[in-house]
Amino acid sequence: MITLSEFHFLVSAIRFQTPDFKMYVDQACRAAEEFVNIYYETMDKRRHALVRLYLDKATLIWNGNVVTGLEALANFFEMLPSSEFQINMLDCQPVHEQATQYQTTVLVVTSGVVKFDGNKQHFFNQNFLLTAQSTPNSTVWKIASDCFRFQDWASI
Repeated sequence: MITLSEFHFLVSAIRFQTPDFKMYVDQACRAAEEFVNIYYETMDKRRHALVRLYLDKATLIWNGNVVTGLEALANFFEMLPSSEFQINMLDCQPVHEQATQYQTTVLVVTSGVVKFDGNKQHFFNQNFLLTAQSTPNSTVWKIASDCFRFQDWASI
């Protein structure tokens, strides 16, 4: 179990400078699995701490509604009802550094079901762009972009 003090995904940064791309994909997948476990546990049980996972200028798109910046994110997450997320699918891939101005980045895609208190259960899909941020003692992963969408079919 990862504690709140270990919150910033103390995972070694993925580097794309050697020819072993499979190694980078494996590292990205390990980082993504750790991230998904932390993110959804925090969303369900310690939502007040969720903004620690985001860059200062991160953007969340929640069912088409844009939320940008830590203060706006904190306000948005605070207004959501309590939740229970169940992840059914996780996919990830490293994003080539040439596409991100040499910033180490991983795309994480999840889908599953969520039940918000007082509401029916919904299928959802969520995509994250995580970037590696260097600190004096380690490298931490932060969310640069987050896109959440309910996937329920409309009644016909």
